[in-house]
Amino acid sequence: MKTKFLTIVAGLAVFHAVAQKKRDYPIQPVAFKHVHVNDKFWAPKMEVNASTTIPYTLQKCEENGRIDNFLMAAHEIEEVKLSQFTFDDTDVYKVIEGASYAMQVKKDPKLAHYIDSLINIIGRAQEKDGYLYTFRTANAKKPHDWVGAKRWEKEEELSHELYNSGHLYESAAAYYEATGKRKLLDIALKNADLLVRDFGPGKLQIYPGHQIVEIGLVRLYRITGNQKYLDLAKFFLDVRGPKGDPYNQAQAKVVDQTTAVGHAVRATYMYTGMADVAALTGDTRYLAAIDKIWDDVVGKKLYITGGIGATGAGEAFGEAYQLPNMSAYAETCAAIANVYWNSRMFQLHGDAKYIDVLERTLYNGLLSGVSISGDRFFYPNPLASMHQHQRSAWFACACCISNMTRFLPSVPGYVYGHNENNLYVNLFMANKADIKLTSGEVNITQSTEYPWKGHVKIDVSPVKPAVFAVHVRIPGWATNSPVPGDLYSYLTPTKGEVKLLLNGKPVVYKMVKGYAVIEQKWAKGDQLILDLPMEIQKVIANAKVKDDVGRFTFQKGPMAYCLEGPDNKDGLVQNILVSKDAKASAAFNSAKLNEIEEIFVEGTGTKRQIGTDELLQVNQKVVAIPYYAWANRGPSDMTVWIPYESAAARPQPAPTIASKSKVSSSLKNPRLLESVRDQYEPADSKDTNFPYLHWWPKKNTVEFVAYDFAEEETVSESGVYWYDDGPWGGCRIPTSYKVLYLSDGNWIPVEVLSDSGISKDKFNTLKFKPVKTKAIKIEVQQPENHSSGIHEWKIK
Repeated sequence: MKTKFLTIVAGLAVFHAVAQKKRDYPIQPVAFKHVHVNDKFWAPKMEVNASTTIPYTLQKCEENGRIDNFLMAAHEIEEVKLSQFTFDDTDVYKVIEGASYAMQVKKDPKLAHYIDSLINIIGRAQEKDGYLYTFRTANAKKPHDWVGAKRWEKEEELSHELYNSGHLYESAAAYYEATGKRKLLDIALKNADLLVRDFGPGKLQIYPGHQIVEIGLVRLYRITGNQKYLDLAKFFLDVRGPKGDPYNQAQAKVVDQTTAVGHAVRATYMYTGMADVAALTGDTRYLAAIDKIWDDVVGKKLYITGGIGATGAGEAFGEAYQLPNMSAYAETCAAIANVYWNSRMFQLHGDAKYIDVLERTLYNGLLSGVSISGDRFFYPNPLASMHQHQRSAWFACACCISNMTRFLPSVPGYVYGHNENNLYVNLFMANKADIKLTSGEVNITQSTEYPWKGHVKIDVSPVKPAVFAVHVRIPGWATNSPVPGDLYSYLTPTKGEVKLLLNGKPVVYKMVKGYAVIEQKWAKGDQLILDLPMEIQKVIANAKVKDDVGRFTFQKGPMAYCLEGPDNKDGLVQNILVSKDAKASAAFNSAKLNEIEEIFVEGTGTKRQIGTDELLQVNQKVVAIPYYAWANRGPSDMTVWIPYESAAARPQPAPTIASKSKVSSSLKNPRLLESVRDQYEPADSKDTNFPYLHWWPKKNTVEFVAYDFAEEETVSESGVYWYDDGPWGGCRIPTSYKVLYLSDGNWIPVEVLSDSGISKDKFNTLKFKPVKTKAIKIEVQQPENHSSGIHEWKIK
């Protein structure tokens, strides 16, 4: 323990010495404008973002009142109606940021003119002293509940005034760097100067309710060199806690936090800001805190897709090893923030393990957030589905959509890093880059078909011969470590070897923090060839992750895979069982889902039978696709984790009266209707691992669910399992309910013989005098102040 402590202290001392000297990250990224990606995987996705997603998002911002918010704040139009959320201003800022990045890659005069017009509108909405927050300045007749009576009054709660500022600053910095135009930057600096006047020691002692202003202030500091912006970023971190809400990480001073809690996006934006401030001030307390938090996330709270945030209750991190699949939240914004954070952690430490996490998130839980077409989106990214999840054209809370527009153009900026005469090759994608080292300029060219193939050519051509070190990342997944730590592992160790050649011959290199380091005098024409073993691997989770016990998932290279209904027998995947010893093969399919590599394996389809617990099993071919590509063909069955033990399987329902009926309800959502007869029994009333029907947000209404039989049936018993997510959710068991049957076109109440009553966490059984009918229904009286819901409804 003493040795470990001394090692930590020594490491912090080295960091402190470097930071004191440079007052910045020891390793700097190579800006994406110097990295020109031309591969077949990322280049088309960035083109779709530029040609489809950005224009689409701008259009949706117009249609959904985002632009009108600014026009109302500028008092240029009469009050129509402010949009739904006080942070909606940021959708405009983020799409401007994304457009700025995209225009650095490819000029677009028409888009540039439109963005300039938006910036003019934003400027006119700004108050004279720099305040910019449309929901207050518009002077709505009925102010939003989140807007306090005076500025900043509800900032620690839900006003999002400082959150809006943070995204404004990032947008302004991006536009200035892309175009050289100062108008949006001047708007941002005017707002930041207001914050400097209002907040700080001896002034307002308020922390941001939703973090990101810290990152934005650092960005302004980098552009202007003005210390006051960095000081304010540090103040906003230091003033947080210790008696606040864990939801927004205010339960302790930031330097005393050791585990990830609360809202996952807020948290990872904060950890990113802490990394920025640590790098720029040399304050090792921030570094020590985020190191511990990172270990907690990666060791206990990270999905195999790289997603974070297990629960929809607060869009938050769960407890250690709490990683449910069907109810996984794993918000797209959280994945993007996770990339930001891990990128900074690499810049601080120079360790490949951070890029391992970044890459896993990038190719899986982040990329899944946008459709192949670029105009449909996920907010949560679950790891299992039974038709209830589908991409949406827009969300009232559109943060994930606008966030994706700004992130995708910046992907090339994560490929390389540099530190004096050290060049880091972090990600593998075909590109050409120019990088400045202390010894001079180096031109790098990567040629590869990654992520489908592991062969990577790296041409290293300095303008003049020079001595420097090239650090080539050897991914953890290629050396039997799917992620750092023991949260996930391979069922069978990788057999292939990593091979690295220099000018066609094996090269002697040192392994340093996950990088193969080759230091020599480099000259034009030098070429490295990296071969990574692209084996199909079966990944298992730590036994403490109860949701994944008896299951594995496929992985090939950086890609996590899933089973999806359209590729498998009867459109079903929850019922599939695959032996952990089954041999899998892969094949590239250029005609499917914009080119993917599929995995094939033999498995078994399982089905329940009436009158016995023994399952009916039928052999079948099983197909897996990359996780990011799912839900591009309509609602479907999907699972990432595949059972290899029958106890973990979810068999196809037996042919009961209910399963053969047609379901109808006062609820019109067909995705939820099927859940009442799927024969998956919940662990308790608030269990969200399976689909369920609910009438939220309706309250104090009478609702119904009905089964229409194919032919007359004699029924005499009803069993219903209520959905109740109290005390925090909006659903409770009903005030009352009754069962009715159809007779001569009329609904008649059944004659009750026994009634178990209404209670949660078990089936409520009602036995009645047998009736012969073609339909039966239950009518539900919802509570006065809550909705109700149903997990399962059985009929006998």
